[in-house]
Amino acid sequence: MATKHSCIVSPVCLGHLMTCCVRYVLALSSVVLLAPNPAALAQTSQPQAFTFVALGDLPYGNPTQTYPRYRALIDQINQRQPVFSIHIGDFKSGSTLCSDEEFAHQRDHFNRFAKGLVYTPGDNEWTDCHRKNNGSYDPLERLETLRRMFYSPGRSLGQQALAVVNQSTQQPQLAAYIENQRWVHQQVLFVTLHIVGSNNNFEVRDPRMVAEFFARDAANVAWIQSAFEVARASNVRAVVLAFQADPFEGKSLWEDFPSSSGFRNSIGQTLLPQAQALGKPVLVIHGDSHQTKIDHPFKIERKVVDNITRLIVPGEQDMRAVQVRIDPLAAQPFGFEFIGP
Repeated sequence: MATKHSCIVSPVCLGHLMTCCVRYVLALSSVVLLAPNPAALAQTSQPQAFTFVALGDLPYGNPTQTYPRYRALIDQINQRQPVFSIHIGDFKSGSTLCSDEEFAHQRDHFNRFAKGLVYTPGDNEWTDCHRKNNGSYDPLERLETLRRMFYSPGRSLGQQALAVVNQSTQQPQLAAYIENQRWVHQQVLFVTLHIVGSNNNFEVRDPRMVAEFFARDAANVAWIQSAFEVARASNVRAVVLAFQADPFEGKSLWEDFPSSSGFRNSIGQTLLPQAQALGKPVLVIHGDSHQTKIDHPFKIERKVVDNITRLIVPGEQDMRAVQVRIDPLAAQPFGFEFIGP
């Protein structure tokens, strides 16, 4: 996680500015028909139960010690033969170099997965890279490098690439956001979002970063809305959303997503009401806090949104992954099993 920075701008003013930027980008997005990819939405008449793997916030630490353990974990995952895996970001710690060499090592790790590996970025890979012990990189340059090295339109990483739909091609006016992806398997819609730790990089250290936050936040809102449009149009049985950040970072005594929260628009005002309105099982997967949990913490007007389950994956020193079993026909479709030592 990145070091928190004090905010010298009024939270109320920031909240208003966030809302204006979101409305502007959403107005642009309405120009383009958000039609789902027919090939990606091909369904069987009777969906079958399946498993996938979720992991993230690893590998952390000295490569000579952590890489062998991480590769052993990947080998264990491959032995289980999940249909695909999702890495929710932070593929290195926040105190290690953000070099091209490190990025290449982690890309090699992702391509060690026998099936498709879908990756969504974390803060340690780019927002923290300005730190001296990270190499004093320009975070925005590192973000562009991530996009170039880890993403290809229409396909995931891994030895058997998974067919995906990217926001960059589905919503051309948001062409930068190739990392936002979605796909359907056995009538379950999967969605990744570029929402990162340290309050989603919502701070005023650098005016360029402020602009980046507002643009990315609006793109995430558009991608969430588009995803739930697809969910309703194709009558999926469940939705899974994955991103890196713990969205409750920065919650207040009165609100889970106050105006100073970098998750107010994307999670509090978009994802939660959309999921509640859909009324079908929704699984939210994230990391960042390194406190493994399976619970139901999301609320609207202080009432729990019963159809949303949350999974926080292990990470940091806890070198484990989570095998998720989904039975699309079950009333409670999600089951969880840990993989690793």
